[in-house]
Amino acid sequence: TPDKPRYARQDVEVDIYERLPVPFGLVRFGVAPDHPEVKNVINTFTQTAKHSHCNFYGNVTVGKDVSVEELQQAYHAVVLSYGAEGNRSMRIPGEDLAGVYSAKDFVGWYNGLPNCQELFPDLSCETAVVLGQGNVAIDVARILLSPIDMLKTTDITQPALEALAASQVRRVLIVGRRGPMQVACTIKELREMVNLPGTKPDMLAADFDGVAQAVKDVPRPRRRLTELMLKTALEIPGEKEQARRNKASRIWGFRFFRSPIEVLADPDRNRTTAIRLAINRLEGSGEGARAVLTGEVEDVSCGLVISSIGYRSLPINGSVPFDTHKAIIPNTMGRVQQAAGLYCSGWLKTGPTGVIATTMNNSFDTARSLVEDMDSGILHVSSAKPGSQVISALLEKRGVKPVTFSDWEKIDHVEVRRGEAVGKPREKLLSVEEMLQVAQR
Repeated sequence: TPDKPRYARQDVEVDIYERLPVPFGLVRFGVAPDHPEVKNVINTFTQTAKHSHCNFYGNVTVGKDVSVEELQQAYHAVVLSYGAEGNRSMRIPGEDLAGVYSAKDFVGWYNGLPNCQELFPDLSCETAVVLGQGNVAIDVARILLSPIDMLKTTDITQPALEALAASQVRRVLIVGRRGPMQVACTIKELREMVNLPGTKPDMLAADFDGVAQAVKDVPRPRRRLTELMLKTALEIPGEKEQARRNKASRIWGFRFFRSPIEVLADPDRNRTTAIRLAINRLEGSGEGARAVLTGEVEDVSCGLVISSIGYRSLPINGSVPFDTHKAIIPNTMGRVQQAAGLYCSGWLKTGPTGVIATTMNNSFDTARSLVEDMDSGILHVSSAKPGSQVISALLEKRGVKPVTFSDWEKIDHVEVRRGEAVGKPREKLLSVEEMLQVAQR
C-alpha cells in the first residue's frame, strides 16, 4: 500500500542529494496551492527519508559542489532524478517582451521557488492568454481567476497573494494548436475550472463542429472530458447555473486550432499588447491528429502571455549521455545506456509527461532495475565503497554545508507556525539564505 513503504532491501544505504535546502521538488514547487490533497504524498516521502538507511543532503548542487564522477567513485550506483527545469521555447518574435512569462516561472513564483521570487508579474491588464492546454495551463488560469478568499487559506506565497488580490485580470483564454478532442488536461482540472466561483465560460461554438459525433468512438476518459467541454461550451445552462453565470465578473475559455506566431508590442512601452495567432485545421483524427496552417491569422488583445507548452530536461555534464532531441538521458528501464552503475528516473528518464503517480511508478521501475543489477552481479556490491563519508569530507573542504532531514524539519516547523498565524497550512520561506538561517540554528 502507498502509505506503508516496503523496504525491499535491508543491506542498502540510500543518500539523497538535493540542490535546495528543502526536499520534495515539484510536490512543493509544482503542485498548485489549492490542491493540498495532491501533496499528501509528502507523508510517504517523509517516512522514507526518516528510514535509518536513508540520508538527505540538501543545499548540495551536483555538477557544481560535487561532480557525478565523484559520486560514481563513492557509491555502487548513482540515480539521476533532477527533473526537467528547462523550458520549451515558443521560438516566436516578441517572446522576450515584458508581460510574457513561462508557466514554469509563473508557477515557481506563486509556489515559492527561490529563483522565481524576482518575477513580479505585471497583472495590470484585463486579458491574459495561456498557451498550452495541459494541467499546468489550467492551474495557471485557475490561480489567475480564483477568488482571493479561496487562495488565502492555501500555502500560496504572501507576495503572490497580494499581487493576485490587486490583479486586474478578468479574462483568461487557454489556447491550443489542436482541437477539443486533443486537449491534454484531465477531467478533474476541467471540472474545477467549470465550477470556479465568480467565473463563467466563453467558448467558440465553431471550435466544436463535429465533436459530438466523433466523441462516441473514443475511450471513456477522453469521452467524459470532451462531453463536459461540449456541455460547458454549447448547452443552454439551467436556471441555477444561469444565475451563477450572470453574477460572474471573470471569464475563462478555451481557444482551439490556434498557434502563436508573434507577441505584439505596444509601440510606446515595449510591452505586450496582443498576440498574433495562426489559425490551424487538423489533418487526421484522435491523438495523432496534426495541426496544419490555414494561412489565416487573428490578433488577440492581451497584456499577459503565459507559455505552458512543456518542460525540458537539461544535460548535467558532458560525461553523462544525453539525447538533445528528446531532452532525456537515453536509458533502458532506467539503466543509463553505456554507463554502468548510472541510472535515471522521473521526467529526466521519460520526458515531462504524467502526474505524480505516473512518476512514482516509473521510479519504482528504476529501483527494480537497480536491485536486479545488484542480484545479478552487474553492480559489484561486494567491493566496499565509502559513500557519504568521502562526499561529506569533500563538501566540507569546499565550504558546502549540507542540510539534513532534521534541519529541514526545523524549516518545516517555522513555516507551519508562520502559516498558523495567518490561517494557512504553511507560510513558505522564500530564499535559500532564510532557509539556511533556520536550518543552522
